[in-house]
Amino acid sequence: MDTTRHDVDFLVIGSGIAGLIFALEAAPHGRVAIITKKHRAESSTNYAQGGIAAVMGDDDSLELHVQDTLRAGAGLCDERVVRTIVAEGPPVVRRLLDWGVEFSRETGAAGRFDLGREGGHSKRRVLHAGDITGREIERALLAAAGAEPNITIHEDVIAIDLITSGRRGLPGPNRCLGCYALDERARAVGLFAAPLTLLATGGSGKVYLYTSNPDIASGDGVAMAYRAGAPVANLEFIQFHPTCLYHPKAKSFLISEAVRGEGAVLRDLRGNPFMARYHEMADLAPRDIVARAIDAEMKKQGADHVLLDITHRDPEFVRSRFPNIYEQCLAFGFDMTKEPLPVVPAAHYQCGGVLASVDGETAIPGLLAAGEVAHTGLHGANRLASNSLLEAVVVAHRAALLAPRKLDELGRTVPPLPAWESGDAADPDELVVVNHNWDEIRRLMWDYVGIVRSNRRLERAAARIENLQREINEYYWDYKVTPDLIELRNLALVAALIVECAQRRHESRGLHYTLDYPEPDDARERHDTVLSRG
Repeated sequence: MDTTRHDVDFLVIGSGIAGLIFALEAAPHGRVAIITKKHRAESSTNYAQGGIAAVMGDDDSLELHVQDTLRAGAGLCDERVVRTIVAEGPPVVRRLLDWGVEFSRETGAAGRFDLGREGGHSKRRVLHAGDITGREIERALLAAAGAEPNITIHEDVIAIDLITSGRRGLPGPNRCLGCYALDERARAVGLFAAPLTLLATGGSGKVYLYTSNPDIASGDGVAMAYRAGAPVANLEFIQFHPTCLYHPKAKSFLISEAVRGEGAVLRDLRGNPFMARYHEMADLAPRDIVARAIDAEMKKQGADHVLLDITHRDPEFVRSRFPNIYEQCLAFGFDMTKEPLPVVPAAHYQCGGVLASVDGETAIPGLLAAGEVAHTGLHGANRLASNSLLEAVVVAHRAALLAPRKLDELGRTVPPLPAWESGDAADPDELVVVNHNWDEIRRLMWDYVGIVRSNRRLERAAARIENLQREINEYYWDYKVTPDLIELRNLALVAALIVECAQRRHESRGLHYTLDYPEPDDARERHDTVLSRG
């Protein structure tokens, strides 16, 4: 069949903070196409409440931020990467200001930033825009991208697979040459050809039944990169946000860690505070410890949730500091200034990902990765709160600085590429198959590969996912692709990779806690869990 071909210099898959910053900084050097599978503003960035961590206060230092990050990472951070990203934080924050991002400032304090504090941080260093920081960043960057003539944004276009010369039998060394993508509006598969492609697809929270992530977070970038031959690493480290609103219609609405940063206390259903029993920092302990503590308290009391209490703070302060959270909770019937909020942990952030350098380079020439999809070594076994937006900004910026040189090395011309072939594939006839498998993957991952794991649970998950992958692949090749089928295929592969990484780590460290190996194994050299296809 004929395939519409789009030729550009830079292809960006994803329209969150990493993708937009790369596009803005690469645009002076060539044509940029951004493809995003939903509306351009629908990204994990848009849902980020807390903020971006950077050393901006007089009482803070780069060294303190480095040490906080290393401590949270439980021995698996790449210190060189940590120091690079932390040091470049303040300059890239100023770049965000140049693009029009408006961070909250203190009243009557000569324009100083209103810096928040979150779990694991020893100082106030989180820049925020009220409690809708991600939305404000997305607004400003999209406005800047819309004014750039070299950037074209393709909405409702979902990437199917990366095109690599080695797997397509093309001459020359293996490299990435773009991707095939389904245009949902046109109901046709297009070909985006580019000498340089940036994966900025975000995470994989939808692999779990309960998640704070938007529906788009189906692990597409990790799955595509792995199928293309790029190594992935440390996918066992899934961060569960400790406090999502417990309500049947809330769809795991996230209650920012900044609420605890401003003094909120976790209590059991009897009203007793409990975090001091689990960590010296009590309610400001790192997220993995808080999530496990909540899980333990819920199991101990047979409870469906615990309580997050900030009623001791001035109501006007709470409403002004957290206007969006306050209004959303009020819509669900909870006034957080008068009553504790019911909260539960939910899958939130993928600390592992496609193995990439601090400049975004992967093992495949022509393929870069930045943001949550990438594993650079910053986060280690656990992410320090608000370091995610920091990493996305710095790595995307560095990747864009690298891009012109890479373009000169690879050349701007992409050779003829094979068209997408549907063959004898029929239109999907039983979408119940897709829906059932999607639901089963998410439930078994929650039950067997959640906050607390064991060898037996992981074995059960691996066996069932293997069967599901077989069914899904048969369905994939028999029927024409749809967005739901593309996401299901990716979701199943990422679930399998998470389980395999978890099975290979015979210790508890950071976000990976297993009943069979409850302690960290410091006797052996600490290692990343790296998987490669074949």
